[in-house]
Amino acid sequence: MAEKDKVKKVIVTGGAGFIGSALVRYLILQKGWSVTNVDKLTYAANLNSLTQIADHPNYSFVRADICDGAALDRVFAEYNPDAVMHLAAESHVDRSITGSREFITTNIVGTHTLLEAARKYWDALAGKKRSDFKFLHVSTDEVYGSLEPGAFFYETTPYDPRSPYSASKAASDHLVSAWSETYGLPVVITNCSNNYGPYHFPEKLIPLVLLNALEGKPLPVYGDGQQERDWLYVDDHARALTLALERGRIGETYNVGGRAPRTNLAVVQNLCDVLDELRPDRLPRRRLITFVADRPGHDRRYAIDPSKIEKELGWRSLETFETGIRKTVQWYLDNKDWWTPLRNSVYGGQRLGLVEKTG
Repeated sequence: MAEKDKVKKVIVTGGAGFIGSALVRYLILQKGWSVTNVDKLTYAANLNSLTQIADHPNYSFVRADICDGAALDRVFAEYNPDAVMHLAAESHVDRSITGSREFITTNIVGTHTLLEAARKYWDALAGKKRSDFKFLHVSTDEVYGSLEPGAFFYETTPYDPRSPYSASKAASDHLVSAWSETYGLPVVITNCSNNYGPYHFPEKLIPLVLLNALEGKPLPVYGDGQQERDWLYVDDHARALTLALERGRIGETYNVGGRAPRTNLAVVQNLCDVLDELRPDRLPRRRLITFVADRPGHDRRYAIDPSKIEKELGWRSLETFETGIRKTVQWYLDNKDWWTPLRNSVYGGQRLGLVEKTG
């Protein structure tokens, strides 16, 4: 069997989320794999992101919590996967500041529970099915902390998480590495930069600013807006994750970034300009930019050097920030039916992550 054909049946955790749904769509529509989507369906999950493949014969959905070991055992036994792609996580930094428990539970306890279920399943395999099995753990560049101007994250960068979210993801990364070293579980880890694109839950910067701008509301920019983030189009990320699973070396980490560092203010300004072009308003939307109190412990700069995945696995981001952001804006303009219910009943754009001072 050719290298590219090794993986046919995968479990994707968190497949109803933003990145997870992009991955599920890619695996089914572009790769022809069979996918079992295991998702708890928290507030940020949306099965409407999967309507394109919901009735596809290669798609199965199981509503389950990754903290539920018995449920996971049943999923492994029924679907007999060749691999696991683990994306289920609480991921919003602002929410982690005021509600850290969910992050600790899902990101740490849930990852531990999934690792144990996967190890039990893998231990019972034999022959090629066992030797080809892989566990891909999807993480974030935020585990590395904050960078000095001009610096980049590498796979060897020491961990230095600064928020409850990034600390919980750092812990999950260490658990996955430990299960590889201690038990021999065949794992690969990826750490990605900020994703953007279609089907993005509107609490995150780009969809929040875009929808506020469409509605003529203030566009909140934390602090001075000079915090830098590296931006990655979500479909490029889905391709990278698939390559990491297919070709990644066991026990290795691959950093995935779009080579597109931008300040938050520059991102907001760019969004305004593209929206003004595609959906003109009577006045430029940059007028709506409003500087607000900074997030507690806000890291100053993230930027990934993706040379390793580019050289070893042949991955490249196909979208520049300019082409990706234009596609994103156009998608939101064309898909009001997707985001309007979320905006009206799940998250309306209010500020999150504020900490009351004590003493």
